[in-house]
Amino acid sequence: MDDALLRYRSRFCRSAFRYLGNAADAEDAVQDALLSAYKHLSEFRGQARISTWLSAIVINCARMQLRRRSRQPHVPLDEQSPEQESHALCDRLADRGQTPEEACRGAELAEHVHRLLRQLSPTLRRAFQLRELDGLTIRETANVLGVAEGTVKAQLTRARTKLRFLMRKSLGGGISLPPGTQEDAAGRV
Repeated sequence: MDDALLRYRSRFCRSAFRYLGNAADAEDAVQDALLSAYKHLSEFRGQARISTWLSAIVINCARMQLRRRSRQPHVPLDEQSPEQESHALCDRLADRGQTPEEACRGAELAEHVHRLLRQLSPTLRRAFQLRELDGLTIRETANVLGVAEGTVKAQLTRARTKLRFLMRKSLGGGISLPPGTQEDAAGRV
């Protein structure tokens, strides 16, 4: 077997390359084939030459590797593209996450909303907190508050309207309350 490996290794690599089209993958297939052949050497019956038996194993390993490949092409991220030689592909991929500026703005907005929430009445604040900040459904919020779902919807509408007004006011827009919004004696809706 050692003699066959030395004489036919390059032929095995070429056979695997014809199936896989990639020298590294072909080398991997040959390695897998030789390992498999070594494990199953006792099954070699001598009906054919050992090189023929090994060639069949190499081809089967190449086919197996081809089946395992995903259907999407693999592009190395550190390889530079020909049209932009100064940047690797990984440098040009879009990051779908927030930019630091967006994260900062979001944190500031959340802090501002939490500050404005204190100006809502406890009833509206609690409904808004449960639904919008804690992520409960309308039904779950109604169950926690012990009120009807329609009541929760009305409270949420009033809370959002009041928060929108407070937000505009804090941004310098001195806007009056929208029609239909009534303030209580403490200035809360």
